[in-house]
Amino acid sequence: MLKIHFSGEDILRTRVAPAADPVWELVLSLHLLQGRGRDALTDNWRRAVSRGLRQDAASDQLRLLFALSPPRGYFPDFLTPYASVDGFEAGLDAVRSTPTQRLHRDLSVLATENPLPSSASALARGEAPALRHLAESMEQYRSLAISPYWSRIQSAVAADRSRRARALLDGGMEGLLTSLRPAMRWEDGVLEVRDYPHSRELHLDGRGLLLVPSFFCAATPVALLDPALPPVLVYPVDRLGGLAAADGAGPAGRDSLAALLGRTRAAVLQASDDGCTTGEVARRLNISPAAASQHATVLRNAGLLVSHRDRNTVLHTLTPLGRAMLDA
Repeated sequence: MLKIHFSGEDILRTRVAPAADPVWELVLSLHLLQGRGRDALTDNWRRAVSRGLRQDAASDQLRLLFALSPPRGYFPDFLTPYASVDGFEAGLDAVRSTPTQRLHRDLSVLATENPLPSSASALARGEAPALRHLAESMEQYRSLAISPYWSRIQSAVAADRSRRARALLDGGMEGLLTSLRPAMRWEDGVLEVRDYPHSRELHLDGRGLLLVPSFFCAATPVALLDPALPPVLVYPVDRLGGLAAADGAGPAGRDSLAALLGRTRAAVLQASDDGCTTGEVARRLNISPAAASQHATVLRNAGLLVSHRDRNTVLHTLTPLGRAMLDA
């Protein structure tokens, strides 16, 4: 179990990342791609990326990047710099500028459990060509495995941010941290991450915590190993139907989409743009809660909404397909 200890100052400085983090998504997708587990929501993505890697004549250049991102256990902290919160290019600049001492330390830890290619030696020495090669490999992999799916990844993260924003407005920071259950539990100033692979205690010491919602994060949240780095906790979001093609999913999907014709359901879809509970939909549209629930069910069955129950309320947010229809 990971226990993260908050002071009052830490609570004031804790925030949720403003959008999907492109570097974290890249690295965590590498873990998923190499893992043995199967996930129906990402199987199509996995097959497409694997096929693309086989067809890419330059895929051998990715060998070091894959070796640095094993499917289980430790991976180097320097691969996911805090600067990536400002975007992919900022993250790559930070990777290229990693101090030699950190490179050597992180790679030494990784090498205790994983065999590394010979090119890792130059990287551990901080040689500029090796750092440039690593950054180019990240760009190459991103263009194949992340960029074609980025809008769906962003939509899933945006929907999660809407949930956390509502939890913050309704219950303050305690409400936000409590909303992270069941993977985490907030109690008496400590955020406990269950099923964490190692027993750890992390004291924030007034630095606060950056919460990073992630599409490719597995069931267990991820934290950096080095306690001296800015504290980050990456946690999984609802994948909102995964990365499969949004084609209506056969006859059932087409029947559900046909049932959407009409002003009221279009209005329900619009109301859910930033997240909306069933009761709020009813009040905004001046319809009964039962009618609001019925319309939301049709939209959900059509793959346009996803609904999250929290105690006595149900929050509806758009899926990528729903947002595409709303923006059309």
